[in-house]
Amino acid sequence: MSSSRESPDGHEPVNVASLVLERARQDPSAVAIHHPVGFRGDRVLYAAATNRELDLESDQIARGLEQVGVTCGMRTAVMVPPDRRFFSLMLGLMKMGAVPVVVDPGIGLRRLGRCLSEAQPEVLVGIPRARIACRVLGWGRDTLRIRVTVGRLGLPGETTLAGICRSSVSEAPYPVVASRDEDLAAILFTSGSTGAPKGVLYSHGNFAAQVAAIRDLAEYPEGEVDLSTFPPFALFDPALGMTSVVPDMDPTRPGSVNPQRILSAADEFSATHLFGSPALLDRVGRYAVAGGVRFSTLRRVVSAGAPVTAAIMKRFLSALPEDARILTPYGATECLPVSCIGSDEVLGETSALTDLGAGVCVGRPVPSVEVRIIRISEEAFPVCDPQHELPLGQIGEIAVMGPQVTEGYYGRDAETRASKMKDSSGRLWHRMGDVGYLDESGRLWYCGRKSDRVEANGGPLFSIPCEGIFDTHPRVRRTALVGVKDGLKQRPVLCVELEPDVLRRERSAIIEELLSLGAAHRATRDIQDILFHRKFPVDIRHNAKIGRPELKKWATRRLRSARLDGGRS
Repeated sequence: MSSSRESPDGHEPVNVASLVLERARQDPSAVAIHHPVGFRGDRVLYAAATNRELDLESDQIARGLEQVGVTCGMRTAVMVPPDRRFFSLMLGLMKMGAVPVVVDPGIGLRRLGRCLSEAQPEVLVGIPRARIACRVLGWGRDTLRIRVTVGRLGLPGETTLAGICRSSVSEAPYPVVASRDEDLAAILFTSGSTGAPKGVLYSHGNFAAQVAAIRDLAEYPEGEVDLSTFPPFALFDPALGMTSVVPDMDPTRPGSVNPQRILSAADEFSATHLFGSPALLDRVGRYAVAGGVRFSTLRRVVSAGAPVTAAIMKRFLSALPEDARILTPYGATECLPVSCIGSDEVLGETSALTDLGAGVCVGRPVPSVEVRIIRISEEAFPVCDPQHELPLGQIGEIAVMGPQVTEGYYGRDAETRASKMKDSSGRLWHRMGDVGYLDESGRLWYCGRKSDRVEANGGPLFSIPCEGIFDTHPRVRRTALVGVKDGLKQRPVLCVELEPDVLRRERSAIIEELLSLGAAHRATRDIQDILFHRKFPVDIRHNAKIGRPELKKWATRRLRSARLDGGRS
């Protein structure tokens, strides 16, 4: 692979870093990122970095890492908080063609160590705590050759990021590696909310296709300001012509965010765009409605990671200007975005069908993606056979094809074979592991994870359609359908999380009302077991996907240990 500002055929490199360089050249003095640096009383203090400053910093990082032995293609574990250094570091690694390995820090020490062992990184760039953990717990013991400490607490003799940057100052721009579409750009680990975290192989072509698809989702005029509560997504902001604002929050706990800090950051920087998890929208929306406060400048909100309910949309929209919209793209780490729908269509039409058990409409596929619905199976399909495809309206597994579809998982050949297949033209398809269907107008409806379906005596029950019916109860915050083993089949059990102000003495009446709701629909009439849960377990990344495997174990214990009145609790 050559290292030059242009690829051998004279075209700009596919490398995502080149998109940032283009912005830096066009408007070097524009602010690229505002990030928190401290407090004055209760007020969060922010610092800013311009496009030019990030370009220069990332040049220094790339040049410095090169001096200590990091080369193009080296897998590099990135273990730093989502601040200015994270953005400069990621940009620098992409410029030099090194391969960042990014793992959610909140998944727990054991899983984090397992992910690092699987990815086999040769380089670690991390804060002191990460360095110490690697040394004490043996993470990457067999593969790590270069270790660089980020921060002021480096031990004597350690290589520090600040040190290598001081020794690599140069007026000449760093030559960005001219990457091809298929060249590996990063290994991004899934959150592991539906199984063990897996390292998704991202090519430069995948990243470029993502940027193009995200740009097509909505108009992004120059000068927009993005309040990004999920910092990895903010890496795309320069390519979209937006300034990033990283609010003061723990990105691994969006459902526990301080709403006032989100509102204050939006107000201070006149944010026009917000990306956030449904859990964050729920928390901030409830706070805004209760306090009678509003966002004055937001025009567009993008929420992903789990279905966004109509109730959350309505509540959050009430705190936005009248012309604002909420967009909810559907996708996964392995392919994002797949489709998208706006709040106007949801609240104007599809939410009423969701309440009747139709599932959640996630909109029409984006132009670059083709969607097929195939029969549900646990088998691997190396070939995408047209005979597997189901007709409109029939629920099956969602399969997608397009330039955003990633090649596979690092070091997990069995999982790659189970999720990837090729059609007769050699095009790569990804099985999402989700079930759903296409309607007559070409819209995609999401019906839950394939692994979450309940194979009951009366036939399969799909989580999202069933829960949509019960979620209409005004005293219910959310529900989760799980299956408890009952002979050769599964017994459907509805776990219920109530609104915070519901009293225990109200539960008996709520059970009767929920059973009545279920009896009115064919899909839910066989659900007779209702269990109340204080607070559902959720995924780490977005705090929005319900941890059904954990709930299933809890429900099994409850049904076995408690004498329930007719299967109710």
